[in-house]
Amino acid sequence: MDDTTPLASLSLTHVHYDPTDPISYLCAWLALVPQGLCVVYATLIWSTREVEIALMFAGQLACEALNFALKRLIKEERPRRMNGKGYGMPSSHSQFVAYFAVSLALFLIFRHQPVYQGRRRNHTPMTMAERAFWSVVGVCMAGAVAWSRIYLNYHTEKQVVVGCAAGTVSAIAWFILTAAVRQSGWLAWAIDHPIARFFRVRDLVVEEDLCQAGWEKWDDKMVALKARGKKD
Repeated sequence: MDDTTPLASLSLTHVHYDPTDPISYLCAWLALVPQGLCVVYATLIWSTREVEIALMFAGQLACEALNFALKRLIKEERPRRMNGKGYGMPSSHSQFVAYFAVSLALFLIFRHQPVYQGRRRNHTPMTMAERAFWSVVGVCMAGAVAWSRIYLNYHTEKQVVVGCAAGTVSAIAWFILTAAVRQSGWLAWAIDHPIARFFRVRDLVVEEDLCQAGWEKWDDKMVALKARGKKD
């Protein structure tokens, strides 16, 4: 007997685009940026145990919850030539990438304070120019993703602008909140908790770059091996 049960579509990565248009094809890939960033979040949290990254991801989830609520409160439909599901105001993609880009810029420019004095042989911190450059790259990436939602006809211009505004406001508010938590001493207390120590949670990325983790030990080891080889 044939199974006549209707099947549903998991549209998490289901993107409609014009196969005859190269720009539309590129926009379809840009639509996957939020999913890719979630993978980046999870990978960095697990591999570095940095509390700053975990806090940023927590804010990202709160931003998504806000978008979920706003869509069901405003209840504005998507453009007519659109096969997607759900409401369109504000654009969740635009809000997601705007939060990420603004949070990254706020961290790199204001919170990231690399130690320059007493610089070690194998540690060269990022300069302000480099941090500003990566901040601009993040904002440009967010702008490309937001624009792609209009090009693919998933959202109107107004829905994208409101999404970017909501993501920006969320990032600034979360940055201020986490700054208050840091200054109050609650974050230091939480990191020193036995559970946090068991999971090796740390807060070093505010002073050193992520690529620095373990690099000094590795570089010292290689220098020692080369010195030993010269003696032999």
